[in-house]
Amino acid sequence: MSVEAIRARTLAGIPHGFLGRHGGVSTGVCAGLNVGVGAGDDPAAVATNRRLAAEAILPGAVLLTPYQVHSADVLTVCAPFDPFSDARPRADALVTDRPGLLIGILTADCAPVLLADRAAGVVGAAHAGWKGALAGVTDATIAAMEALGARRERTVAAIGPCIGQASYEVDDAFAARFAADDPATERFFLEARAGHPRFDLEGYVAHRLATAGLTRIEAMGLDTYRDEARFFSYRRATHRSEPGYGRQVSAIAVGDA
Repeated sequence: MSVEAIRARTLAGIPHGFLGRHGGVSTGVCAGLNVGVGAGDDPAAVATNRRLAAEAILPGAVLLTPYQVHSADVLTVCAPFDPFSDARPRADALVTDRPGLLIGILTADCAPVLLADRAAGVVGAAHAGWKGALAGVTDATIAAMEALGARRERTVAAIGPCIGQASYEVDDAFAARFAADDPATERFFLEARAGHPRFDLEGYVAHRLATAGLTRIEAMGLDTYRDEARFFSYRRATHRSEPGYGRQVSAIAVGDA
């Protein structure tokens, strides 16, 4: 099975892709295209998968991903770094204006967000789990892109595979964190059973992007939890008491596809 690179309409013509588990060489609980060095997978398999992922988006490029910590921190990438080193940058978003650099983030239920300003030649990739999304990782990514010459009224964004609302049951304390930040976020919580609402992560991230001034936002509606054949899922693995789980990658580069 070949690598599946899911493309967003808003990013047409820009080298990018939201990848799942199709087309990799890993086996076991990480079977498929696991690109996470912290997944307990065979390092050789991960290296092969990362090469296959890069070839599916920007042949000849090295896939650059940060050490993710569920923050709102953004790194501006001007040159390659070692994506396998424990000393790689700690951040949850990358931006660049340098052609040939393939920047990406890893997810396994969190929302991957790819952004671009074609006119400025600036792109970004953000890892928006609930913590980072609430802390403003997408706002910080847009600001970092603007520092490179992008303009938010021209910037487009796509939200890739993440856990869907039907699969994301939380508790009232979780919802209260969002209400304390913005009472209007109540609409992203659907009461499924008493004390256990379901959270629309994708909808909330789209809301943050729109509030920041973006007008072209594509939410792709792909549920990592429910589509086991296509995507890795942390929560699915946890519910099954599995010993580990793979990570998928979403990546983007400056240039023409």
